[in-house]
Amino acid sequence: MRWLFLFLLLPQLALAAASNVFTSPHDTARLISAANTASGGQMRLALEISLKPGWHIYWRNPGAAGFAPQLSSSPPVQLGPLDFPAPTYLKQDGIAAYVLSGHVVLPFTAMHTGNKLGIHAHWLVCSNICIPEQAYFTLILPGGGPSAEAGLFPKTPRITPSPFATHLAPGGRLIVTGPSAAQVAKARFFPDQPGDLDDAAPQRLSFTANGFMLRLHFTQPSPTPLTGVLEITDPSGAKQALALSAAAGPAPNTPPYWALALLGGLILNLMPCVFPILAMKALALTRMSGAAHGHIRREALGYTLGVLGAMLALAGILLGLRAAGNDIFWGFQFQSPVFVALAAWVVFAAALSLAGLYTLNAPGFIRRIPAQHSVATGLLAVLLATPCTAPFMGVAIAAALALPTLPALVIFVCLGLGLALPILLIALVPSLAARLPRPGVWMRRLQHLLSLPMFASFIWLAWVLFRQAGPAGLGLLLAGAAILLLGLWRKPVLALGALALLPLLHAAPRPALTLPGAQAYTQARLASLRAQNRPVFIDLTAAWCVTCLVNETTTLATPAARQLFARHHVALLVGDWTDKNPAITALLATNHRAGVPLYLYYPPQAAAPIILPQILTPGLLARALNH
Repeated sequence: MRWLFLFLLLPQLALAAASNVFTSPHDTARLISAANTASGGQMRLALEISLKPGWHIYWRNPGAAGFAPQLSSSPPVQLGPLDFPAPTYLKQDGIAAYVLSGHVVLPFTAMHTGNKLGIHAHWLVCSNICIPEQAYFTLILPGGGPSAEAGLFPKTPRITPSPFATHLAPGGRLIVTGPSAAQVAKARFFPDQPGDLDDAAPQRLSFTANGFMLRLHFTQPSPTPLTGVLEITDPSGAKQALALSAAAGPAPNTPPYWALALLGGLILNLMPCVFPILAMKALALTRMSGAAHGHIRREALGYTLGVLGAMLALAGILLGLRAAGNDIFWGFQFQSPVFVALAAWVVFAAALSLAGLYTLNAPGFIRRIPAQHSVATGLLAVLLATPCTAPFMGVAIAAALALPTLPALVIFVCLGLGLALPILLIALVPSLAARLPRPGVWMRRLQHLLSLPMFASFIWLAWVLFRQAGPAGLGLLLAGAAILLLGLWRKPVLALGALALLPLLHAAPRPALTLPGAQAYTQARLASLRAQNRPVFIDLTAAWCVTCLVNETTTLATPAARQLFARHHVALLVGDWTDKNPAITALLATNHRAGVPLYLYYPPQAAAPIILPQILTPGLLARALNH
């Protein structure tokens, strides 16, 4: 009875659906089936080859030598093409080839109505020598349940369609839009057709502002379109094989990012972060009215030197962290409570100086540096500029963080030049210095007046720290400010005691920033709303982003905006980037932006969002929603 039970159960067990095995000193091969029964006359089969170490076979395009495995059969059996994974690039004695090694499974389909078929296979196995091999495989399908070999078949496509826009520009430049330098460590293109490329030539990888480029070397006029497999390796070593088709033609136009950076830096002077510093420097230059132009020029150039030095230091930090695999954006340092506290104390010290509570005398070796106060003012200008984003800046900085080091530094230098330009013009144009107003009592009053926006900046930074570190963090900040005040008033060296409080600062749970009627942004929530065909508006913001707070106060949080969202049935999502948030970082990178604010509007059924300007007005918002 026990044997009868096992016999009845046998059809439900997984049976082997495999052919005879070919064996050589270099490899073993057989034919396997994913199922024990043909479905509608169609079978999913695979040629399985296990290669000894040091031996390989060839890809569908073998490169400069060899040939790919080939199958044949007699009618009425019909065989589909072999499905290859991405190959490995191999160069021996100056000859380049695309090869497969180790355990190789090459699926294909066969049309056959019976449970038995024969297939003839040819392949070339190589190491230091090449040996042609062939075998005749006979496969019998036993019927019944699933095949024991089904697990050997790839469960997901090994080569997927490329999600990136690709273009073949003159000079063999394969331009891929999307992945940045932080996402791509290596890349190689494998063409579908042999003879198109010089397979032995290197494929030089370089980065553009919104993707990367491979320099290909063609042996004949490039095909249209160019098809093949692009293999991308990320910094962790993970590989992604993408099937692509690149149309040939002129290179896509790219904006002059250096010019956008220069213009963005110039506009940055009008933002609330920087304007008090610009007014301070203008006041300092006014004190020199009537002085020799050479002296005024040194002060203006000192300010420019401070701005450029600070901007290059910031660029070095950003690019260094990017090279280490971190997702870094403009203003990232304000996500650290320690940095916020340091910035707040620096601003507080500057405000006390403007209010006339103390005059800080620099040490002798610093006083010997020409225009040291102007250099320090330039450093402070960059420090306070980072929470603000001006028009054109987001695109330029995103480009810089995607480009290699030298072009990226050029963009940051242009940004610094734009920021320093109003003061630099005084150094370059003597007639402007001659028009400076004469010094007088009004200057002291103006200096005291300029301390007010600096004190306001300190209060704002205190609010940011309160959101990050809670009441305890705010208490430490105020205690440090008191130590700073006492030290600067009595003995400046005592002011350094505030630094002892920094190790006590820690982030604390906090409520997320939001707007009336808004939900917190998540990728799943956006996908759900889009699936419902709802229009969606996304506000990516941060407590330390002054531009964000101004836009929200003047535009997004107004009753008129609420009525506008309601009239158009717009779902409002807010992403708070005050602290690190990988989902928001990913959304910024997807839209090629280097920081907040970012405003995205998804109209119903639209494939891509509308990106609104970084300086938002009620009129711009209304026009976007009426689009």
